[in-house]
Amino acid sequence: MTSAVDHHHGPGTGITRWLFTTNHKDIGSMYLIFSLLMFFIGGTMALIIRMELVEPGLQVVQPEFFNQMTTMHGLIMVFGAVMPAFVGLANWMVPLMIGAPDMALPRLNNFSFWLLPFAFFMMLSTLFMDGGAPNFGWTFYAPLSTTYAPPSVTFFIFAIHMAGVSSILGAINVIVTIMNMRAPSMSYMKMPLFVWTWLITAFLLIAVMPVLAGTVTMMLTDIHFGTSFFDAGGGGDPVLFQHLFWFFGHPEVYIMILPAFGIISQIVPTFSRKPLFGYSSMVYATSSIALLSFTVWAHHMFTVGIPLVGELFFMYATMLISVPTGVKVFNWVATMFRGSMTFETPMLFAIAFIVLFTIGGLSGLMLAISPADFQYHDTYFVVAHFHYVLVPGAVFSIMAAAYYWMPKWTGNMYDEYLGKWHFWCSFIGLNLTFFPMHFVGLAGMPRRIPDYSIQFADFNMISS
Repeated sequence: MTSAVDHHHGPGTGITRWLFTTNHKDIGSMYLIFSLLMFFIGGTMALIIRMELVEPGLQVVQPEFFNQMTTMHGLIMVFGAVMPAFVGLANWMVPLMIGAPDMALPRLNNFSFWLLPFAFFMMLSTLFMDGGAPNFGWTFYAPLSTTYAPPSVTFFIFAIHMAGVSSILGAINVIVTIMNMRAPSMSYMKMPLFVWTWLITAFLLIAVMPVLAGTVTMMLTDIHFGTSFFDAGGGGDPVLFQHLFWFFGHPEVYIMILPAFGIISQIVPTFSRKPLFGYSSMVYATSSIALLSFTVWAHHMFTVGIPLVGELFFMYATMLISVPTGVKVFNWVATMFRGSMTFETPMLFAIAFIVLFTIGGLSGLMLAISPADFQYHDTYFVVAHFHYVLVPGAVFSIMAAAYYWMPKWTGNMYDEYLGKWHFWCSFIGLNLTFFPMHFVGLAGMPRRIPDYSIQFADFNMISS
């Protein structure tokens, strides 16, 4: 009987096990390891940025390279670290939570992952090219990213295309898995909230990733094929780029936070020893946030000269989106209320998430007020705001998820003492780094500069 040898069903051996795997747990692990590597690379770039800003004057890098660092740090953290980490968690946990044997499209799953190392190898390779890496900010506004871009911009565009294809395929996979492969008695309103948030996130990805792809394709044709989508000299409009980018970009920031809401909604009930308060309102709140996220994009553009009625609409729409977010925060607090709480590492990260994400949301409400935003726009106050929602928001929830689910994945419990050390170092470091940025921002320090005026020195020293 050789058939048992010829048709074995275990994983392959050596590197082929990882190259060709269709196992959702293997692929989830690869996403998470890739994400960790990107966190280290993006974090090194952040260290270079803070090293340059430790005091006034030029310290360690040339201004041109500083701009490459701010751009690459943003792109790598958003597209290379946060998003793949959440996809890795989805791969690991969604099939387990809904009782499915694997993801619905396992080979597509493998392809989705392996696009990413090539995309980011290509993006990082631009650092070694003539003219250097992209230097136009992670939002890559035209004409900085078209007319005045370094030659390496073409590789950046291709990298974004590949990362976008990966996201779309991964999202299709999540949707098909959740809609078709739930256990027989699991109705939608019985799904764990992490599954719900990922289902909604996947629809957001499918809706907005093609917009990003179209935008960078228009950049490509402006650069190489003589079109003038974003060139006023040829009848185009640079503001069109901002509309297209932020129509992608604002749903994108909710793509980065909705899975985090799902993770926190699993962890808080566990360590409060009681069911989540207001499950159905959580589902409706998540859906509301997703829908409203398409109506707020121009709040990034208050200063470009949009009509007053436009400013008012986007201001009130942005304030409205804080209502379902507030419902979520209320439900998490109500879940903890009179619970038998314990404070293991995942719960510490989750509580820090709730407090600090709320602070980030409040500074977001300040930015939503359009006359005030004329003062805040493009200052460090904006940097403080989005790091307060992304670091304690997305990053802390990823860390909480790792501590929460790693024992389930590996069969080995983490060291609680080291976990608490990790938490307190992260918590104190985060606040020391980003809280002073609110102050220098309100005092008028602009973003994306390698040097600054003397009055900003003390708070920058604290941040660095």
